[in-house]
Amino acid sequence: MFSFAAMRSRVLAVLGTISMYRLVLFSLVALALIALILSMFGVIVSPSPLEILASFAVLAVVISLVDAGVQRLLHLPWRVESSLVTALILLFVMRPGLAPAALAGLALAGALASISKYLIVWRGRHIVNPAAFGAAIVSVVGSFGAFERLGTSSSWWIGTGSMAIPVAVLGLIVLWRTEKVRVVLVFVLIAIGTAVVRQAVQAQQFEIAFDVTAAISFAVLQTPFLFLGAFMVSEPLTSPPRRWQQFSVAALVGVLAGWPIMVGGLFTLGQERALLIGNLLAFAFAVRGSVRLTLEKREFITPTAQELTFRARGKLSFLPGQYLELDVPHHRPDARGTRREFSIVSAPADLPTLRIAYKNGDQKHPSSYKRALAAAEPGAVLAVTGTWGDFVLPRGDAPVLMVAAGIGVTPFVSQLRQLRAEGSQRDVVLIYVAAEASELAFRDELEETGVPTVVFTRDAPADLAEHWRWAEGLRLDARVLESAVADLASRHAFISGPPRLIADLAPALHKARSLTTDAFAGY
Repeated sequence: MFSFAAMRSRVLAVLGTISMYRLVLFSLVALALIALILSMFGVIVSPSPLEILASFAVLAVVISLVDAGVQRLLHLPWRVESSLVTALILLFVMRPGLAPAALAGLALAGALASISKYLIVWRGRHIVNPAAFGAAIVSVVGSFGAFERLGTSSSWWIGTGSMAIPVAVLGLIVLWRTEKVRVVLVFVLIAIGTAVVRQAVQAQQFEIAFDVTAAISFAVLQTPFLFLGAFMVSEPLTSPPRRWQQFSVAALVGVLAGWPIMVGGLFTLGQERALLIGNLLAFAFAVRGSVRLTLEKREFITPTAQELTFRARGKLSFLPGQYLELDVPHHRPDARGTRREFSIVSAPADLPTLRIAYKNGDQKHPSSYKRALAAAEPGAVLAVTGTWGDFVLPRGDAPVLMVAAGIGVTPFVSQLRQLRAEGSQRDVVLIYVAAEASELAFRDELEETGVPTVVFTRDAPADLAEHWRWAEGLRLDARVLESAVADLASRHAFISGPPRLIADLAPALHKARSLTTDAFAGY
């Protein structure tokens, strides 16, 4: 039986082998090459191939130099991928050119975009999209005549019919990796719908015929909505923490982009300016006080997994099942950067004590982040850049099924600890999968909750609690899951683990009352 959850998880398992930055960079490079080829064959009349090449060269050089200079001044690592992503987005947003004035305008937009990464920030995260900021400043200031000699402004030439399919396909790949398909779909549908309504109103005002099919075609093929959504609205660093908040931002940007509002008869609140307003709403959702974590201890909870215990300094709030992003600055970080996401093990009731856990992973070629985190000693102070996620239990007392694979049990530990602290008697069944019995993390804590648990390991765990049951070496698949949980259809299912496991269980999980997943797609 076809299952969207299975297909989604299998694709995510493949895409998860590529870091998010590199996937976005590769997609943008592919779009630039496609645009260059179409321009060479005259399919795209403007810009010309030379204009595309010259404009990208200026943007890449200026942004890279500014990034490298500021990061050297601030003793931060230079991330060339970030510089190139910003340059490529600006290439598609600004009007390319060969004239010195046009190249100067592009250089200014690139410099402003780069500087915004370091000046307009909150606790290490962008408040505004850098490319949108650079493009908006050059375009808006130019409309006042202050830079009349600058031969460029935002044009969004990527919004043309010949580029629609490449943008849609490559954008979908990026969105699948970042799990923002639904959010951007909301933006695109609202932007297109708003644009069509605007055309209908204008047709009535000027008493001209209105063709709804032509209006929809124009909104889809002759606007930059697809690119704006896939590569800018979806940016994680300017997204708010909860899914409903992301939908709210997407809807706001969609309305403003679809119906540009004229300001003072000089410029409109459309496209990149609409995105900047959405960024401010996202910031309002996400703003929090500064939170520092002091490492108190580390210990191995299984032969391959460690737990870190911190004390929070500052106000920290989260919901059971959410994750935090931990910044571990270190010398010469690799392409994966200095931040990682970790599900929170402890419950909100445990604060100011906070715990996270992680697998040691690749011991032969560990990332620079893993090496830095492993070297952190008790007393080290690290920063939390935010807490996010919708992997939270539904309200009420509806029964729940929790399926955990290995260290994926961490959000469930948080949820069950909080339920116990609140004295809740919620009907919960836990399915716990691990390679070996020794890899069952947090076993004592889970047993204390009294939750019925079915364990899937190759070897039999010793001294199981009365409410725990070993599956006798069976491999967990859809058929076995259905037999183990007879009332699956009445339960809200939550699964935390690798995408391939989610794909294997999808035929059974789609029969649950609802399904929420927390897939490990890698960094």
